[in-house]
Amino acid sequence: MPASDDSQAPSSNTVANLQRLIDSNQLTELRTTYNATYGASLLFQTSKLSYYVALFHGKQFWRVIQTDSYETAESIYRSFAEQTRQLAQVDIDTTRLHAGNAYAEHLIALNKEHLQNLQQDASYQQQQAQQVATAQQQAKQQAVTLSADLNSTSSQLDAMKQRIRELEKQQTDPALVLPAPGANATPAPTSSTPASGTPSP
Repeated sequence: MPASDDSQAPSSNTVANLQRLIDSNQLTELRTTYNATYGASLLFQTSKLSYYVALFHGKQFWRVIQTDSYETAESIYRSFAEQTRQLAQVDIDTTRLHAGNAYAEHLIALNKEHLQNLQQDASYQQQQAQQVATAQQQAKQQAVTLSADLNSTSSQLDAMKQRIRELEKQQTDPALVLPAPGANATPAPTSSTPASGTPSP
């Protein structure tokens, strides 16, 4: 049952009388049903054995029916309670739809962030893959160059080792090897000038 709300006092005499009885604590609440912002209450005035059945929305009474019959009061209460269920369905659906939309927007935001993270990861992986591919290509080219240099160096080394072996063999050979006669002799000079003391013809 809604609390007293003097700022929104209803104009109906029955409603006004109910509000007065509530404010003066002359009513006992027997039943109350809430459905969203709608509700129904069955109230009993013990001093007069009178029943009040109220339909309310928010903090304001909407309809009030007074009867001295308990059976009638129960029947009206059940009718009002069913009306609150029907009236509240729109509010319930609206609340659920608002929540569903908010949750969907939340999921969209989460998935958008997840998508951005995946795109960043994919971009980073692509950059790294490109760097690795470039490094691999450079390494292959360097390997080809180094292989050629190694072959050339090996050939030079083999030639030097061969020459060293030949020289070492000569150094350790006890046999005396002389060069052939005249191989390194300097030829005597020749002149067309007659020798001194030789008579001319």
